[in-house]
Amino acid sequence: MIVATRTVAVVPSLLAGDLARLGEQLDQVKAAGCHWVSVDVMDGHFVPNLSFGPDLVKLAKKKGFYVDTHLMVTNPLDVAPWFVDAGSDIVTCHIEAVPDAAAALKKIKSLGTKAGLAIKPKTPVDGLIKSLEYCDLVLVMTVEPGFGGQKFMPDMMPKINALRRHIDAKNYKCWIQVDGGINDKNISQAAAAGADSLVAGSAIFAAKDPAAAFRELELKARAAFKPQQ
Repeated sequence: MIVATRTVAVVPSLLAGDLARLGEQLDQVKAAGCHWVSVDVMDGHFVPNLSFGPDLVKLAKKKGFYVDTHLMVTNPLDVAPWFVDAGSDIVTCHIEAVPDAAAALKKIKSLGTKAGLAIKPKTPVDGLIKSLEYCDLVLVMTVEPGFGGQKFMPDMMPKINALRRHIDAKNYKCWIQVDGGINDKNISQAAAAGADSLVAGSAIFAAKDPAAAFRELELKARAAFKPQQ
């Protein structure tokens, strides 16, 4: 089990993988030291795209990865059990999709997994801060969710700064994840702001050498991240 301990994890997003050779790509990043991958689930309603079901979680688990599942769906509490049953280690829902964030997080944890809470770029960070005591992971989207390959939004960094201050002040064991447009040009900025789980898709899987791309991102993130003493 991976626990937030003021370290840094680069998390490949399978949304950017080549489905015709995804098993090979997973083997490549695993050989480079990757232990954690992210599965994006989209329903065509909460966001304007469709993506993966539980079978992709099963594939990643067979390869030995820690899997977080990011539910970009209108009914996260209805579908969460499918992904827990498939082996998800963390299930993250959006604060915009649940009427009571604390209750939703408790429900997900009752299924036997860790729980995360995400916000879209236009959503204030206050709801995440109020829910930190129930979160194993908080996710700040740095693009509008729905499609991979979008441009990173640097104006989301103050949200990460605020979350880092609160998490460190309370000593919560909670990851701060960023997802959207992360690459070798901006990963240091996100890590320096306090993010310790950095989801990267195209920057890894569109590279000629995914393993080398993963290692480069990890080195940059770890160099930039400065844990509180």
